[in-house]
Amino acid sequence: MHEHEHHHDEGTHLWQIALSAILLISGLILNGLHIGWFQSHWVQLAWYVAAFLPVGINVIHEAVEEAGHGDVFSEFMLMGIASIGAFCIGEYPEAVAVMLLYCIGEMLQERAADKARDSIKSLIALRPDMARVKVTDSQGNTHWVEKSPEEVKTGDFIEIKAGERVPLDGILCTEETTFNTAALTGESIPRTIAKGEEVLAGMIPDGSIVRLQVSRPASESAISRVLKMVEDAVERKAPTELFIHRFAHVYTPIVIALAALVVLVPWIWSLFHPAFEFHFSQWLHSALVLLVISCPCALVISVPLTYFGGIGAASRRGILFKGGNGLDAITTIDTVVFDKTGTLTTGQFAVTHVEGLSEDDLHKVVAIEKTSNHPIAKAIISEMYRRGVSAFPPAKSPSIQHSTSIQGYGISAEIDKEKWLVGTLRLLDREQISYPSQLKDIPETIVACAKDGKYIGHILLSDTLKDEARLAVGNLKDMGMRTEILSGDKQALVDKVGNELQVDEAHGDLLPQGKVEHIQRLKTQGRKVAFIGDGINDAPVLALSDVGLAMGALGADMAIETADVVIQTDQPSKVAEAIGIGQRTRRIVKQNISLAIGIKVAVMILGILGLANLWEAVFADTGVALLAVLNSLRILSR
Repeated sequence: MHEHEHHHDEGTHLWQIALSAILLISGLILNGLHIGWFQSHWVQLAWYVAAFLPVGINVIHEAVEEAGHGDVFSEFMLMGIASIGAFCIGEYPEAVAVMLLYCIGEMLQERAADKARDSIKSLIALRPDMARVKVTDSQGNTHWVEKSPEEVKTGDFIEIKAGERVPLDGILCTEETTFNTAALTGESIPRTIAKGEEVLAGMIPDGSIVRLQVSRPASESAISRVLKMVEDAVERKAPTELFIHRFAHVYTPIVIALAALVVLVPWIWSLFHPAFEFHFSQWLHSALVLLVISCPCALVISVPLTYFGGIGAASRRGILFKGGNGLDAITTIDTVVFDKTGTLTTGQFAVTHVEGLSEDDLHKVVAIEKTSNHPIAKAIISEMYRRGVSAFPPAKSPSIQHSTSIQGYGISAEIDKEKWLVGTLRLLDREQISYPSQLKDIPETIVACAKDGKYIGHILLSDTLKDEARLAVGNLKDMGMRTEILSGDKQALVDKVGNELQVDEAHGDLLPQGKVEHIQRLKTQGRKVAFIGDGINDAPVLALSDVGLAMGALGADMAIETADVVIQTDQPSKVAEAIGIGQRTRRIVKQNISLAIGIKVAVMILGILGLANLWEAVFADTGVALLAVLNSLRILSR
């Protein structure tokens, strides 16, 4: 809430709370022991004013500041009037206690909020935080210096080594290069980017050093946007928070009016009925009791704190909720829809099958692939080494006479005077080499091999499931969720993954618009939909869903920005965990609202009947707030 944001910024330090508490407790002890010098009215007033100022000055200042902005009936004004009024009728300790307990509650909220921020920032620290920038010294010599992305200006030149993630968007200055773009496009097949074309932050160059001219500042990068999400988290209020904010601003003037009537009505009555004795201090005391009982700080403190606690608890588990609204919305979900590549799968190639190639052939294929930096080549080499197939058997070590990479097709090479072709089926078509027609129907990525003009076999590769993909879907099914997959990959591949994970439906061959239309259909059926994705192409669906969750470790900036929730660890099992945290947070919010309103109404009735004094009022207000705060902190304990 805005009031809390301002007050939180000014803050009440621990030393102020400690000083106030020491003075209050000392004053109560001195009074209880009937120490002579302390029995003076003026000494007690000075003592308790000194106890009040460290904790009360910020709240009074906040009330004045809010009134200056037109918000006269804030909860701060209500507390300020009550505490000053308590001084006026000689109830000094109660006046100090109201503010002291309130500030303790505020401090606990601040600690919880800082804890949430720190844990989220520690996760964000895993993202790229360095760029190698070209600089020219006074002698005109150029060299590369490491800088934080924030220091890099638009137009600067940066260098990225093979396997590193690009830290900033830029234009490619080096020759045509293959990039792993799974995080951005959602597809596992690498993309070749030509000189002069744009490279986006999050892409990973394969096999060579690349240089870019930066086209956007770091302020538009993932890091700054995600950090801003953290700072703005409490701004994105959940519906419950908005309700309480509206409630407090209608409730406060009503309470102040009622308190005024408690004094005015008996006074007016005494004017017409002289037999009725009107004692101003007695009725003012009753009015102040009503004001303190009615003060809504238990709700004002505990509800935002509970959402902050939920955000903090989730962030420690690698789940970033951007605000309380995401925590609330995720509790209503009944359908969970996954993107495939990079979400349920690793987005990396792995060999799944070898057909028609002898061990000797495989030795030669490995030797040929070692001349390439392509991800498919690396996947084949890695799998063959795992199987114990090195480049050549020890007894036979011929050399490659020549090797030529044909961009977009594969490799042409000569070994032992044998002419080899290793690549796509289009490479064999181009060289007019026949092969079994059924190969065209295989959904996986195929590396076809031909020797001396004849097809001899092939290697199949496909994206592999993440280790915990089955656990992720299983946990959601246990919670009663419907599960689906939407992907731009071939339908046959999507069906295969869907069958392995036993999801309810799996749809492939979808462009971004197709995904949007499918989510719209689900919503028109009355379903509450969560979508989990990681690429730029997922951004429209993330925005359309009731709750959008983005994979944050390698996810596209646009997907992360659009989503309501960011899973920093890229683990799909975190979806069920996020739903569980949302449900737990909502339960605690409801408990706190019931606790605050229930006790407040009970003590208010006692106050009207004259059975509650100012100390019961203090408990009904800030005491209940403390109980609610402690209840809220339970969510951080797990």
